[in-house]
Amino acid sequence: PAPLPQPSAMLTSRGPALCTALRRAAPGGLASFHSSARRCRAARVAVVLSGCGVYDGTEIHEASAVLVHLSRGGAEVHMYAPDVPQMHVIDHSKGQPAEAESRNVLVESARIARGKITSLAKLTTADHDAVIFPGGFGAAKNLSTFAVDGKDCKVNREVERVLKDFHKAGKPIGLCCISPVLAAKVLSGAEVTVGHEEEEGGKWPYAGTAGAIKELGAKHCVKEVTISFPAHVDTKNKVVTTPAFMCETALHHIFDGIGAMVKNVLKLTGK
Repeated sequence: PAPLPQPSAMLTSRGPALCTALRRAAPGGLASFHSSARRCRAARVAVVLSGCGVYDGTEIHEASAVLVHLSRGGAEVHMYAPDVPQMHVIDHSKGQPAEAESRNVLVESARIARGKITSLAKLTTADHDAVIFPGGFGAAKNLSTFAVDGKDCKVNREVERVLKDFHKAGKPIGLCCISPVLAAKVLSGAEVTVGHEEEEGGKWPYAGTAGAIKELGAKHCVKEVTISFPAHVDTKNKVVTTPAFMCETALHHIFDGIGAMVKNVLKLTGK
């Protein structure tokens, strides 16, 4: 049988009309058409985890929602976590500390990352266009001491470095659930949301966090959790936040709200 035609032959065999159309689409000719395609690349997004499990690490549903929406947005994702011991280990079946256990934040985060995770110490702005912090009590226990010290909390030094570096570089930062307290502590004058400022009969059980955010010197903006009320975007600081599980509501509302946060983060990258 005759050999298959080469790609270039296939292109020219369709006549000059196709080549003309391509040249019109790319005024610099075919070379320009191909070079412009090479310049189009996905946004590179770092996702910072704080363990595995809502009460002592990353909230798994939130992490999953972030990853799904980043995938849908065509982002290139890399996951990181600090290589430090957890504050403590919670038996999630009882909601109580497991006194005899100790775990490492990076090792536990690898469960969510399916093993593909790197120490937070290696995260740099040069390699990424944005960074996102899912919530979970790990943000307040392992990435900071907010769970114990409130407004007087300290932030893990690598987390603080990452937040300051991305802010200085003008690259967007996404945070959800309790993790906006990290930006409130580190980025002076940032605008964030953790939802409502009153418990409203238990619908917003962690509403007191809004008061602590104000005491940290940040501005708290009241927001709903659903996609009908998009995530709060602090355009000046390029900080995007959404309440997520700060609200007692249906899972799909939280999923959609995180989607709004991710969408705005990707939009701010300009990619």
